Amino acid sequence: MTDLPALDEILETARVVALPMHTRFRGIEVREALLFRGPEGWAEFSPFTEYGDAEAATWLAAAIDDAWHPRPPAVRDRIPVNATVPAVPAERVPLVLARFDGCRTAKVKVAEAGQSLADDVARVRAARAEMGAHGRIRIDANAGWNVDEAERAIHALAPFDLEYAEQPCATVAELADLRERVHYLDIPIAADESVRKAADPLAVARAGAADLLVVKAQPLGGIRRALEIVAEAGLPAVVSSALDTAVGLSLGAALAAALPELDYDCGLGTASLFADDVADARPHDGTVSAARVSPDPAALARLAAPAERRDWWTSRLTRCHAVLTAD
Repeated sequence: MTDLPALDEILETARVVALPMHTRFRGIEVREALLFRGPEGWAEFSPFTEYGDAEAATWLAAAIDDAWHPRPPAVRDRIPVNATVPAVPAERVPLVLARFDGCRTAKVKVAEAGQSLADDVARVRAARAEMGAHGRIRIDANAGWNVDEAERAIHALAPFDLEYAEQPCATVAELADLRERVHYLDIPIAADESVRKAADPLAVARAGAADLLVVKAQPLGGIRRALEIVAEAGLPAVVSSALDTAVGLSLGAALAAALPELDYDCGLGTASLFADDVADARPHDGTVSAARVSPDPAALARLAAPAERRDWWTSRLTRCHAVLTAD
């Protein structure tokens, strides 16, 4: 990576935070992140803990780019966002949605390990009841189904008027097969993991395996790389969160602000899943600001991670910096 700041320069301002969540999400109850400040402001490095250094280094590249270089010009200053419903029991859906002020779209998690299709149907039904006939419902399976399971599930959930189904299957080939099978239902297929975790993020578009892309700024290496992928794919894009703190969410919002077209509400309202955060990035009237965020010093102190976790993240950043240096 060219123009890489020295490791000591990054570590000088590094702060590791641990954010408590209202509800367990992606198996996480406390979200950890490392924040640091560069010439342009604060940035976030928060690859999920199970990711290896090679993959995590891409997230660090995104954070360095954001802290050391100006963001691309924005064409909008507020971003419409969706509510996010974890794989909670149906009776808890109203409480979850109540935390997302003014959101007209709900993304409902499905295909949770240990749960059944009946659980998914009940959760989506509850979301539809809360959102009303004019609200939008999209589902996200996080690649949890095979093709037959996905076809059955989408057929069962179709009566709730789905906006789209996100990453129902794991592979590009499976997505292409499924898209052909459910074409008659007129429910678009969105690709997330097939973009952000793929060696070739454009393969899904070339294969005709998706109708739209879900893009995340950190995992793709930053705003500029994400914009390139969307432009080359030639598909509509939804910008989503990687369960970021308020600092990372502002990076996603800046990506959404820079897209020439934004046809869908974005998954950048996830601050409402946290019980506390380094700044207030929760949606208001269904939108979030595209402005850069600086963490509140009091929140940084209040949410500081334990010493052993600070050491873990500092060591990880050091290793990832070495990966970027080698590149």
